[in-house]
Amino acid sequence: MTFRLRNALLIHNPNAGNGGSGRRRLLDEARRLFAGGGIETDLSETTGPGHATEIAQRAADEGRHLVIACGGDGTLNEIVNGLAAQKNGHRVPLALLPGGTANILAKELALPWDIPSAAEKLVRGTVKEIALGLATPLEQPEKKKYFLSVGGAGPDGMIVYGIDLDLKARLGILAYWWQGARQLFSYNFPRFRVATNEGVIEASLVIVGRTKNYGGPFKITTGADLFEDHFELMALTTQSGLRYLSYLPSLWLGDLRETEGVHFWKAKALVCEPLDKNPIYAQVDGEPLARLPVEFKIIPRALKLLVPSTPS
Repeated sequence: MTFRLRNALLIHNPNAGNGGSGRRRLLDEARRLFAGGGIETDLSETTGPGHATEIAQRAADEGRHLVIACGGDGTLNEIVNGLAAQKNGHRVPLALLPGGTANILAKELALPWDIPSAAEKLVRGTVKEIALGLATPLEQPEKKKYFLSVGGAGPDGMIVYGIDLDLKARLGILAYWWQGARQLFSYNFPRFRVATNEGVIEASLVIVGRTKNYGGPFKITTGADLFEDHFELMALTTQSGLRYLSYLPSLWLGDLRETEGVHFWKAKALVCEPLDKNPIYAQVDGEPLARLPVEFKIIPRALKLLVPSTPS
């Protein structure tokens, strides 16, 4: 159902996933494929953090029919926030061409990693309305952010806050592994309160999933569904770094649900609050958010998404 999509803007982060002249050639081919399907596409490149949000907002103000993102999960998150925050009633659909470190959404939609192949599937795709997560720091509500794939609080938030951006640019997702290994020896895994309609649990980690994929090869919230209006939550209660390490084989083998001390449930909203003065950080889509307390909630029909023609 792309017959009404005629005027698109492709937002490209040239620094994501070691992009360069080779990627530009792939994007030119993708633009030719979109044009063959009747979608004329202009290209706009980002120049730094936050720029993708500004470009997406401008695209909506200009009445574009489609915004296409090419970059990693951080670029995609910026664009989502630019589109979802629009107040003029013009809701611009979003599409993705994979071009970053993790690309959780590409995995979720079974999009090919090859940019022209992804474009071929998208040009015959269908626009669907989906919910987004909204994470609001309760002491700094002006920092609220929408998120498409996954949020969390605890050690994963600390990893995101501690990541070396130069190292990430050189190593990609391996930089997160390096930071995670460092956290095992320096982080004290403080517990915090996680409150939902189902009750309250004290956890050292909570994953707030809108997608089955988490990052890299891992799937954690496998009961989540991008096209349903709820989160799947996963919480760990241990404060032992060695116990965290012991979970890795189960995570790798996909048996985390059968592991003692791992809790899964579904909710449309939750509040994460610190129990003491220990700083605990939250993240959304692999980007830093703020210290707790943070509220996560589902916002139905918050985004229009162009999904590929034949997801598998």
